[in-house]
Amino acid sequence: MSKVFKESENTAPSFYFGKKNYIFMLVGLGFITLGFLLMLGYDANTRPDGTHDPNYWNETIYSVRRVRVAPLLVVLGFAVEAYSILYLPEK
Repeated sequence: MSKVFKESENTAPSFYFGKKNYIFMLVGLGFITLGFLLMLGYDANTRPDGTHDPNYWNETIYSVRRVRVAPLLVVLGFAVEAYSILYLPEK
């Protein structure tokens, strides 16, 4: 029993994720953050000067940046996160 204890005492603890995993996680987090930042902007009833008017309709809520690019970056970020979790580091 003491022999087993001595063997485990000499081995260094290893992490499940390697350096590449953490790099991929940071890249994925960057994509997700960039996607959410690109979704920011005025709401539907805000004029370009920043005043709220219930009779005004702001068409920029349907811009390509908000509707296509930003959600694509968020989904891409989550895909990179999934890859970083499933990636097996070389040992």
